[in-house]
Amino acid sequence: MKSLITLSTALAIWICSTGFIQAQKNTDWTKNEIEKLNILKENAVKIEKEALKSKIENINKKVSEGSVSETEAENLKKAAAEKHALNIDNRIAIFDNQLALIDRNGMDSTKITGTAIVFGWGQEDVDNDLIFGVKVRKGSRGTVKKYDRRTTSDGYIAVGFNNVATSGESLEDSDFKVAGSRFAELGWTWKTRVFDNSNWLRVRYGLAFQFNGLKPTDNRLFVDTGEQTELQTYPLNLKKSKFRMDNLVIPIHFEFGPSKKIEHDDYFRYVTRDQFKFGIGGYGGINLGARQKLKFEENGENQKQKLKTNYNTNNFIYGLSAYIGWGATSIYAKYDLNTIFKNNAVDQHNVSLGLRLDLE
Repeated sequence: MKSLITLSTALAIWICSTGFIQAQKNTDWTKNEIEKLNILKENAVKIEKEALKSKIENINKKVSEGSVSETEAENLKKAAAEKHALNIDNRIAIFDNQLALIDRNGMDSTKITGTAIVFGWGQEDVDNDLIFGVKVRKGSRGTVKKYDRRTTSDGYIAVGFNNVATSGESLEDSDFKVAGSRFAELGWTWKTRVFDNSNWLRVRYGLAFQFNGLKPTDNRLFVDTGEQTELQTYPLNLKKSKFRMDNLVIPIHFEFGPSKKIEHDDYFRYVTRDQFKFGIGGYGGINLGARQKLKFEENGENQKQKLKTNYNTNNFIYGLSAYIGWGATSIYAKYDLNTIFKNNAVDQHNVSLGLRLDLE
């Protein structure tokens, strides 16, 4: 009996405490939601004012160009001012109604979006879900479109030919197969407009993986002798000899080119799709590792070897890069300022040329 009383008391305390915690959560949610709505209300007013300002500037521009008279301009400005004043009144009324719902009910059901699965536990919630109750709630949470998005982001892919620039030698005398040596680059970048009212200059920066492959000529492979890394002839006939370096870098470019300005009542955007662009800059990062893959025949059987070691390669990667193109496609080139190997007598630099596709 005593155990039953103790258990009942503990259960009652737990239920009360659960209710208190839930009430506290609802209070915090209400406070946060009111703050959000007030901020959104201020932003909505700002959006309308910015849109009106932009329209007036366009009207003034037409007046200076002579396409609109002073009288017509005044009428256009008056109509625009009346329109956006009504927009402000309507937007404020929407937010005030939502705030009133929260004040009266503790929750604004008009702000819920998507599909949410709600589990009731310990007590009835604000929608009378019982203990262990399960409910699927659907709705929509409206968001205010940002008037000006100065920074955007997208991914990119680059592929092409890879080779080595060796001091005192031309690429025609390269120790590596031109068609067989290739590179690939995968990255994600952010693009920020430099000037407030123009998009002809952007800064592009991000993070990228580089995969630089080299295929030696004349049945050779790389060998780390302890002091240097050298190309040496393999005693068996190599069907494949491939050396690869993987890098993680931070690319930074200044991007030049025209863009289209798309204007609406509540937002505007600069669009660079189907436009000429030119980017120049560089990159810096770290060498993630080097590896070598060999295929050959020994005693009548095909053999494969994957050799992964340091090969005396430089740990830090930095270089210059540029691209020029139209729309999403560009010709892309990069050149490592660091040498591939640390202590070799002859300086060798990785160089790449290919195509770049921006996933805009």
